[in-house]
Amino acid sequence: MKPTWIFDLDDTLHHASVAVFPHINRMMTEFIMRHLGINEESATALRQHYWREYGATLKGLQRHHGITPQAFLQDTHPMAELEALLVWQAQTAALLRRLPGRKILLSNGPQHYVEGVLRKMRVRRHFAGVYGVERLDLQPKPHPQSFRTVLRREGLDPAHCIMVEDSLPNLKAAKRLGMRTVWLSRSARRPAYVDVRVRQLRELLRLGLH
Repeated sequence: MKPTWIFDLDDTLHHASVAVFPHINRMMTEFIMRHLGINEESATALRQHYWREYGATLKGLQRHHGITPQAFLQDTHPMAELEALLVWQAQTAALLRRLPGRKILLSNGPQHYVEGVLRKMRVRRHFAGVYGVERLDLQPKPHPQSFRTVLRREGLDPAHCIMVEDSLPNLKAAKRLGMRTVWLSRSARRPAYVDVRVRQLRELLRLGLH
């Protein structure tokens, strides 16, 4: 049986840390400054604290400040600006086409951003399902419920799924649910909950997992 590949988006399919993440972080900081009436230093510290505490800045803003998700997600992920900042490997589309099995995209980003990035990369057609944070009931990874939502809606058995991620907490959560795990990293170490570590996505074609 061919596996179902569940891919992360940011820093997995494209290099978000180069320019996209810094821009989103600036937009989040500005949003917090406007809506909470605090200075840049305090807003930056709060953004980082909520990201560490909840896995997503939005969760902290919802819980402690009553911020509505839609306004935050739209304001902080302006695709007209972010598209120009995208950096990805030209062979990504060919890799996804050649990789046997169904593909699902699972991201903590908002749906309009996830769809926009995939379209810009011209890889949207390779994914049978695409899940931004709204489709996860605003429950971001690594919360187990985010994975369970995808498994339930797609009718998937976790034992037949392979999670491809750059984030160790997300892989740890996927492994606990019974998935196989692939860590995209240049690190020399490999935690016990990581089945395979790859330096580049193209290595997926020769792993033998499928």
